[in-house]
Formats: sequence, structure tokens, C-alpha cells
Amino acid sequence: MSYMKTSTLTIRLDDALGRELDQACARSGRSRSELARDALRRQLALLRFERLRKRTLPLAEAQGYLTDEDIFRDVS
Repeated sequence: MSYMKTSTLTIRLDDALGRELDQACARSGRSRSELARDALRRQLALLRFERLRKRTLPLAEAQGYLTDEDIFRDVS
């Protein structure tokens, strides 16, 4: 069995965000920690995507890919 090293992150939430988080926890049956980890994973994935897009956009434009339709045309 492998053990994952973990760390603790403490964040401050304003009252409205805390209430909204608690409501989401109640609706989903998930803990605050689970929802926060999921949100952080999603945000980090979005940042990676944006960084990759910024790096590849000039290359795509040079090849004539200016819109989603340009890509779909060649992929389909």
C-alpha cells in the first residue's frame, strides 16, 4: 500500500462564501476539504490549459487555424 504525503492549507472565507460552501457540502454529501480540493484541481487544470493555449496559439495561427471551425474542418 502506498501512502500519499499530504499537507494542510488554511484559507479564510467570508461569511457568504462559507455559507455557500456549506450548502454545497450538504447537497453533495461531500466535505469542505473534498470540495476545496476539487475546486483547486479544476483551477490548476484551467491555468495549465490557458498557459498551453497561450504557447500554442501563435503556432496554430501560423498554420491557418484561427477559429474552432478551422480545427473541426480538419479533424472531422
